[in-house]
Amino acid sequence: MLTIRLQRIGKKKKPSYRLIVSEKKRDPQAPCLEILGCYDPVQKNKVFTVNKERVLYWMGMGATLSNTISNLLVKEGIIEGKKKKSVSISKTRQVKLNEKKKVLEEAKASAA
Repeated sequence: MLTIRLQRIGKKKKPSYRLIVSEKKRDPQAPCLEILGCYDPVQKNKVFTVNKERVLYWMGMGATLSNTISNLLVKEGIIEGKKKKSVSISKTRQVKLNEKKKVLEEAKASAA
């Protein structure tokens, strides 16, 4: 199965990424089928260049998108849909967040 995802390149503490098409089970640093664009999140105005026609071609051939790539393409207007959750929250962290919300709600209720 093919997937479109990011491949990290660049120096330490200065990441930049390539959009690549590769096998899903393969290491992202392994040779890829095609480079579709690049993404540089470090610059002040985040640079995102992509070959739209090739992305749509590979999606037509059955390639899936990683969550991050999907979110970037939705933001650029290349594809339509909702953004996907690309970072998961552990159960213990979710419990702490819920407790924090509860405390804030109680504080608002007592203030009103």
